[in-house]
Amino acid sequence: MKFRINKEKCAGCQVCIQNCPGAIKMGEDGKAEIIDQEKLEKCGGESVCPMGTIEKVSE
Repeated sequence: MKFRINKEKCAGCQVCIQNCPGAIKMGEDGKAEIIDQEKLEKCGGESVCPMGTIEKVSE
């Protein structure tokens, strides 16, 4: 399973980093970036972001 960050929805609040350390980092644009897809899935995927910024991508 793959996920992506909807940059238009991302507020840069960093809750995703707190909910799943090591799977997401803040990018140069102040928005979240996924750095470990597997870890993100183990943390709960889309549920890691309370704002609905993390979305499943059909491969």
